[in-house]
Amino acid sequence: MADADLTRSQRFFAHWVGLVHRSARLVLLLAMIACVGAIAFTVRNIAINTSTTEMLSEEVPFRRHSEARHAHFPQYRNTLVIVVESESADRAELAADRLVARMAEMPERFRAVFYPQGERFFRQNGLLYLELDELDALADRLSQAQPLLSALHEDMSLRGLADLLSQALAEEEAEIDALAPVLERLAETSESVAAGQPEPLPWRDIISGEDGESGDMGVVPARVFIIAQPVLDYGSLAPAAAAIDQVEAFGEELKAAGETDFSLRITGEIPMQEDELKSVSDGIGLVGLLSFVLVISLLSIALRSWRLVLSTLVTLVAGLIWTTFFALAAIGELNLISVTFAVLFIGLSVDFGIHFALRYKEAVDGGLSTGPALERTAGRIGGALTLTACAAALGFFAFLPTSYRGLSELGLISGMGMFIALFANLTLLPALLSILPIKPSAERMRAFRLNKLLGFATRHSRPVLWGAALCGLASLAALPLVRFDDDPLNLRDPESPSVATLIDLLSDPQIQPYAPIAMVEDLASAQDTAARLKALPEVESVRVLSDFVPGDQDDKLLTIEDMAIFLTPLLVPAAAAAPPDGAERRVALERLLSALKQVEGPLQPEARRLATALGKLDGTDRQIEVLEQALLSGLPRQLDRLAEALEAGPVALDSLPAELRERYQSPSGPALIEILPSADLREQDARRAFVDAVLAVAPSASDGAVSITEAGRAVIAAFEQAATYAAIAIAILLVVVLRSVRLSLLVLAPLGLAALLTVSATVVFGMPFNFANVIVLPLLFGLGVAAGIHIVARERQEHSADLSATSTPRAVLFSALTTIGSFGALALSSHQGTASMGALLTLSIGISLVTMLVVLPALLARFAPQGE
Repeated sequence: MADADLTRSQRFFAHWVGLVHRSARLVLLLAMIACVGAIAFTVRNIAINTSTTEMLSEEVPFRRHSEARHAHFPQYRNTLVIVVESESADRAELAADRLVARMAEMPERFRAVFYPQGERFFRQNGLLYLELDELDALADRLSQAQPLLSALHEDMSLRGLADLLSQALAEEEAEIDALAPVLERLAETSESVAAGQPEPLPWRDIISGEDGESGDMGVVPARVFIIAQPVLDYGSLAPAAAAIDQVEAFGEELKAAGETDFSLRITGEIPMQEDELKSVSDGIGLVGLLSFVLVISLLSIALRSWRLVLSTLVTLVAGLIWTTFFALAAIGELNLISVTFAVLFIGLSVDFGIHFALRYKEAVDGGLSTGPALERTAGRIGGALTLTACAAALGFFAFLPTSYRGLSELGLISGMGMFIALFANLTLLPALLSILPIKPSAERMRAFRLNKLLGFATRHSRPVLWGAALCGLASLAALPLVRFDDDPLNLRDPESPSVATLIDLLSDPQIQPYAPIAMVEDLASAQDTAARLKALPEVESVRVLSDFVPGDQDDKLLTIEDMAIFLTPLLVPAAAAAPPDGAERRVALERLLSALKQVEGPLQPEARRLATALGKLDGTDRQIEVLEQALLSGLPRQLDRLAEALEAGPVALDSLPAELRERYQSPSGPALIEILPSADLREQDARRAFVDAVLAVAPSASDGAVSITEAGRAVIAAFEQAATYAAIAIAILLVVVLRSVRLSLLVLAPLGLAALLTVSATVVFGMPFNFANVIVLPLLFGLGVAAGIHIVARERQEHSADLSATSTPRAVLFSALTTIGSFGALALSSHQGTASMGALLTLSIGISLVTMLVVLPALLARFAPQGE
C-alpha cells in the first residue's frame, strides 16, 4: 500500500515490489535456476590473465612494438629462466648439461631450449671472446700450470697428485703465487671430505686461475642460466605448470643420481605470472572468507534480526554469482585488477541491502504488515538506491574509455554489477523478506551516538567548515610529493619462488630484467642505431648480432696456437698408469703429509691448513677413495674442455650458431638491439631518464624498463582521465536528479575533500599509487557519493534536520563499515598489489564516511535553503 503522495517513480518501485511480494515463491525459484546456470557456466569458463602488460590496450605504442617484435622473434615470448647454481662452476656446468639433455628428450613439454654455454661452438671458440690482454694472461697461467697438468694427465690418481705436490713443495724456488691458491682449494676439498660432505675440487677455477666468476674458456660460472620455451596448456589456469614440474622432476632425478650437487630455481615472466595467480587466488579466497565474516558480523549488529541478515546475505551471494557470470560472458577472462570485482561487489551490494532492510524494519516497527511495509520501503528508497547505483556505476564506467584494460574491464564488470545488485535488492531481497517476515521490535533502533555527531556538525557548522577548509589546504601541500610506483615487481608476492629468485638475481650483472630491446629493419640499421645508443651516457653497452663476432681474431688465434704447442701433451690420450691400490694411496698420502709439515716460509699457512685437513681423515680405504674422487673427478672434463678451446678457428657472422643468429636477426630481415643501462634501473628516476634517452634514439624499443615506464605513464593518464570522467558524470547525474546545482555541489564538496585527504595520506603513510590501487580516487566519487545521496534524499523527504531520528544515519554508518570491512580484508592479501588496493580503499572510504557525516551536515546547515 503506497503513500498517496508518492511520485510516479516512487509508485513504480512500490508496485514492482508489491508484485514481487505476491509472487515471492516464483521469484525465488527463478533466482535459484539463474544461480545454478550461472555457476555451471562459471566453472566451465573461469580464466585469469596475470600479465600486467596485457592489462594495457594493444594500441599503446610500446605494446604495438612488443607485439611486432614477438611476431618476428616468437622465441622470446613465454619463457622460463632456469637457474642452476653450485659451489663450483664444474658442478653447475655438469648439472646444466645433463638437465638440458633431459629437456631435449621431451619436445612435448619444451618447444625450445636455449643454452649457449652448452654449444660446441662456444666451447671451441670461447677463448676468442676474451680481451687480448686477458687471453695473454690466461696463456701465461696455463704455461705455468702445464707441468702440473701434464703430470696428472699421465697419472690421474691420488698417488700422482701427491707425488706432484711433494715434488713442487720440495723445490727451493716454489711458485708461491701459483701454489698458494691450489693448496687452499685442496684444503677446502679435504675438509669437506673429513666432514662427510665431499665437495669436488673446482679444477676449472684452478686451470683458469680465476675465482669462478669469469667466463674464461667459454666455461660457465657457478651460476648457469637456461632459457626454455615451454609448451603451454591453455586449458589450465597454470599453462606452464606441467613444464615447470618436469624441470623440477629432472633436477630431483639428477640429485638422486648423486653425480653432481647443485640447486635449481626457476623464474621468468611465465612462472611469475603463475605464482602471482596462485598468490591472488589464495589471497582472494582468504580475503573473501574474511570479508564475508566481517560483513555477517556487521550486518548482525546493524540489522539485529537473523531473518534480515540471512535475506541480505542470500541476495548478496546471488548477485555475486550473476555478476561473475556476466564478467566471463562479456569479457572471457579476468585480470589481476578485474578479479577484485568480487570484493568490491560484496562491499557495495550489501550497502543496498542494509538501506533497504533498515528502512523496511523501520516501516514494520511503525505498525505496517509485511506487504505494505515492503511497498512503502521500495517507494521511499527505490529512487535513492537507483541514484546510488547509477553514481557508483558511473564511477566504474569512467574506466571504460581509458587505455588501461585492467581498469576498463573492472569498470565494465563492476559498473554492471551495480545494476545487478540494484535488481537483486529490489527483487530477490523483497521476495526473501516475504517468505521470512519479521515482527515489530519492542524498541526502535538508535544510531548509537550519530545523533550527537550530526547535531554537533549542524550546531557548529562554521568551525567544522573552517576545519575542513584547513585540512583541504594542508592536503594541497602534499600533492607535489605524490608518487606512482610503476615497477610491477613491487606488486608481486616477494615470498613466491619465482619472484624471490628474481629479486636475488638482480645483483647479478648477467641478469638485466630492465634491459629493453629494439627491433629495426635489418642488421645494418641495427649497427647504426647501436652506435648512436652507445653514445648516450644512460647506456652502458648494446648488443647486436655482429657483436658476437670477436675482434682481434688474428692476434688471438696466434696466441691460441702458441698455447696449443706447449699444451700438446694434454691433447693426446696418455697411456693410463695402473690405478693405485689402497696401500699405495695411504703411502702417497703420508708422503704428502710429511712434505706439507716441512714447508717453511710464505706457503706455510696454506700447507699447515691442508695438513690439518688431511690429518682429520680416518685413514680407511673408503674415505681415501672418496678423497681421491673429490680431488680428481672433475679434471678429465676440464682437460677435454681445454682441448676443445684450443681448436678455435675464425668466426664470422655465418659461422655463428643458427639458434643464436635467429635470436638477433629474423630470417625475414628485422634485427634486434639489446640495450644495457649504465645506472641501476631499480631506481625510478634513473629508469625514466634511461627510457626517455633510449626512445629518443630507438622509438621501437619495448619490454624491460620501456614497458614498465610507459605502462606507468599510460596508467597515470588513464587514472586522471577516469577521475575526471567520474567527477563530471556524477555531477551531471546529481544535478539532473536533485534538480539543484547548489545541493549537487554540497554533496560533491565532501567528496573533493575526501579525495584530497586520500592523496595526501599516500604521502604521509608512504603508500605510493601503483597499477592496482590507482582505482581508488575514481571509485571514491562513485562510492562516496552514495552516503550523500541517502542523507540528502532523506532530509528532503522528511523535511527534518534531525536525521538521527530515522534509520538513514545508521544505514550510512553500517554501509560504510561493511564496505571498509570488505575492502580492509584485501589489505591482508600476500599479493602486494591487492594488499595496497585494500589498504588505500579502506582509508579512502573511512575518510569519505567522516566527511559525509560531519562536513555534509555542516554544509547543509549553512548553505541549503529550506526550500531545497
